[in-house]
Amino acid sequence: MRHISVQTQTRAQNGKSKVIFSGIQPTGVPHLGNYLGALRQWVKLQDEALSDDTLLFSIVDLHAITIKQDPRDLARSRREMLASLLAVGLDPKRCIIFTQSSVKQHAELMWILSCGASMGYLGRMTQWKSKLSLPANASPLEPANNKDALKLGLFSYPVLQAADILLYNTTHVPVGEDQAQHLEFSRELATGFNHLYSSDSEKPLLTVPQTMLSPAKRVMSLTDPTKKMSKSDPKPRSRILITDSREEIHSKLKTALTDSIEGVSYAPEDRPGVSNLIDLMYHFDESAGVTPQEVAADLRNISMRSLKEKVADTIDTGIKEIRGRYEELIGGDEQKLIDHAGDGARRAENIAENTMNNVRQAMGMRW
Repeated sequence: MRHISVQTQTRAQNGKSKVIFSGIQPTGVPHLGNYLGALRQWVKLQDEALSDDTLLFSIVDLHAITIKQDPRDLARSRREMLASLLAVGLDPKRCIIFTQSSVKQHAELMWILSCGASMGYLGRMTQWKSKLSLPANASPLEPANNKDALKLGLFSYPVLQAADILLYNTTHVPVGEDQAQHLEFSRELATGFNHLYSSDSEKPLLTVPQTMLSPAKRVMSLTDPTKKMSKSDPKPRSRILITDSREEIHSKLKTALTDSIEGVSYAPEDRPGVSNLIDLMYHFDESAGVTPQEVAADLRNISMRSLKEKVADTIDTGIKEIRGRYEELIGGDEQKLIDHAGDGARRAENIAENTMNNVRQAMGMRW
């Protein structure tokens, strides 16, 4: 029998279905931070969903072009991300998987929402500041004294993010704490739009989404465990991809930065490298019901070399099937991937166009 969480059972009794939306940028093959932090949670949501729930997972390529992209690299990264989403266990029969740029209504709703978005609110958002490596008090008009540094697309990024969510009348958005600010902005835009254009408060034009806070899973860099694992890190050995071979995993773990303290213990502040390895073991075996501290206690007397080998074996076992499915998908008939993307886009567009028809009519944009 399929496991259904208490939350899902309660919802079933209340008779309310969910619409869940989440997106990921087309950065190519995901690393363990992407998988453990988001993608595995998406699969869990899919597996616990009821038949009348709608789950949409988007490869947000319009967001990707806020920074310069090589067209060939972007095309390859979109294809690799699609294959990865299928490989981790997302099923096109149970959820909608599509690329954002394939559904033109995302851009249309973004423009409509941007006409009511506050410049002051956007100026306080953190996205453009972090992309430009600017301090929190930086001005959007004079970033780093370079008027060309901040592009309109990056500044208005949160409006497109809001359109992504509101276009499908999303009820729940799984996010980490670092994205909570963006979801609150989406809620503000939906509330303001409904106030202006909804004649019936019981049936708002745009659903105000709820936060589905995902448990924090901070997977750190193998070469600098004080920083998160990232595709932007110039060192390939800093991250493990979900397609890495057993040999590659062992090789990367062998050179992972730890320390010279004897024994194994879990202390993220004092021993970030060792603690990161313990976290990786813990995340791949959460069902065992133990804590990272307990994992470390069981391994307290082994050497760093043995610890790294155990972590490498654990990761290899955890992603072996994913790696195999990915290789089949990416090395097989490319038309199958294209068909999956096309089918997902059509299903997403049907929902999106229904929303936009209602929005256009309410705004006086339909005859």
